[in-house]
Amino acid sequence: MSVVFVAASQLPTPFGVFTMHGFLDEASGKEHVALTLGDVASGEPVLGRLHSECLTGDALFSLRCDCGFQLEGALRAIAEAGSGVLLYLRQEGRGIGLLNKIRAYELQDAGADTVEANERLGFGADQRDYAMCQPMLAHLGIKAIKLMTNNPRKVKALESYGLNVAERVPLQTGLNKHNRKYLATKAGKLGHMLGNLHQAEAES
Repeated sequence: MSVVFVAASQLPTPFGVFTMHGFLDEASGKEHVALTLGDVASGEPVLGRLHSECLTGDALFSLRCDCGFQLEGALRAIAEAGSGVLLYLRQEGRGIGLLNKIRAYELQDAGADTVEANERLGFGADQRDYAMCQPMLAHLGIKAIKLMTNNPRKVKALESYGLNVAERVPLQTGLNKHNRKYLATKAGKLGHMLGNLHQAEAES
């Protein structure tokens, strides 16, 4: 995969002043971003998150998912730790794109769960690819990470690209009446580690 670094700049946020690194995936034309804080190239495990783009949750305050809550929680945790990295990956709707995500939401409004909706549209339950993470993290000098995620697939993906996942840090936040079924489906069908509550709902 040809992922190239383009430029870096400061990004002041409510949590702290991050450095924003821009990358271009020349094969797909997609643009990805890494936000770093502090020294991430010391060789020590870095607190980090792989965050797939979610326009509805990250920018439009949707309560249908936990994405926006996780984005805010991860940036806050990195700021509190004094260093870390967040990769913002352009993989909307678990890889199906924004318009197909809206189509999937329409099916969910009619009773389908998040996995069934994707499959009815002819997609896999999760079509994301994390290959771009390896060159991005390599450019930043990161060799080991304490990964903030509830998704074991992300851990396996990074390990398959030779990165040392020193620890998985749970990131459980944003539960509300609008996303209970969504989170239960992620626990029951996608193997996300969301605790006993969601697992019990998935099995009920």
